[in-house]
Amino acid sequence: MTNTQYASKTASAYAVNEQGYYGEFGGAFIPEMLHPNVEELRRTYLELMRDPSFEKEFRDLLKNYVGRPTPLYLAERLSEHYKAKIYLKREDLNHTGAHKINNTIGQILVAKRLGKKRIIAETGAGQHGVATATVCALMGIECIVYMGEVDIARQAPNVSRMRMLGTEVRPALSGSRTLKDATNEAIRDWINNPEDTHYIIGSVVGPHPYPDMVARFQSVISEEMKWQLKEQEGRENPDIIIACVGGGSNAAGAYYHYLNNLGTRLIAVEAAGLGIHSGESAATSVLGTKGVIHGSRTLLMQTDDGQIIEPYSISAGLDYPGIGPLHAHLIDTGRAEAISITDEEAMKSAFFLSRIEGIIPALETAHAFAALDHLEYKSSDVIIVNLSGRGDKDLQTYIKEFDKYAM
Repeated sequence: MTNTQYASKTASAYAVNEQGYYGEFGGAFIPEMLHPNVEELRRTYLELMRDPSFEKEFRDLLKNYVGRPTPLYLAERLSEHYKAKIYLKREDLNHTGAHKINNTIGQILVAKRLGKKRIIAETGAGQHGVATATVCALMGIECIVYMGEVDIARQAPNVSRMRMLGTEVRPALSGSRTLKDATNEAIRDWINNPEDTHYIIGSVVGPHPYPDMVARFQSVISEEMKWQLKEQEGRENPDIIIACVGGGSNAAGAYYHYLNNLGTRLIAVEAAGLGIHSGESAATSVLGTKGVIHGSRTLLMQTDDGQIIEPYSISAGLDYPGIGPLHAHLIDTGRAEAISITDEEAMKSAFFLSRIEGIIPALETAHAFAALDHLEYKSSDVIIVNLSGRGDKDLQTYIKEFDKYAM
């Protein structure tokens, strides 16, 4: 069964409804000038994704360009340490080094079929920016990526990669100069260029249909996990799936085909920064309240009068004041369990994984691994950690902290 065919059969309490809501979260809160663009996308995205020619091109590119399927790797030394059977879904082995390209491949094909000539995107850690720049180079389409000035400095290797691929990187100079502000700038650009521009949103955030569309493109992750685990363990369903959540696209992809299987625990790992209540955090599930950000109703960090509270994380990809509406719904209903991990815990976990398995994870992914120290589980449990990206882009940060965390 193909990804898009399977995705069309997942109607449940955890699927988006026709109005674009997951429970009470979601919707499309947009300026009037963007209504034609968003409405065009809403009307056509499912029809496009189910078209056999789209399906074939998407699958061929995932296989022959991206390098899918990614391995489901039994981490024996990590398993021995934690006294459980731990598998790693190796999204870090994708072309460009993270899960982000699953979505950008899909969206560039949508944009082509809609006749768009110009692509914009936002990025925090830079991986979505690189993935967007990559597919635009592949298809010969103009690309502009907005990135916070702070993130441009701390993710310099990815900025260089985007520029080498022919993309213009525009700095966001307002607010905290991170992911939230890059998203604001991208939305402003889209308002000013509604006719010829498609906005490739990098996570399961934004107005409907983006959260659902991105989740469907990323659902290839859990689609593969099911048959790979069947081959290795004789069963499709793990006991626990762990994934980091900023906006939450890698988590949405890892959870997607397990949402209705209540026997599989879903663990959403957020960034606690310097501590949940330190004032320097991005732990939205704890600190957030219901509100609207970047076009959808979700959980976000805000003051009593609705002003956004600036988030903080050492990880640029988790440095966001909200979460996607699917994840807000999963956490609100108890389907997913949220765990908040500090900078220090993530750094320790990154160095530990590097030394015990020979895999240097992205800082975002390191948060997911740190959650293993906070979970209760049985020795017979099968746990999958979605290894969403590799740590090349974070080497400067790791080098600065080497003497403190190296073992």
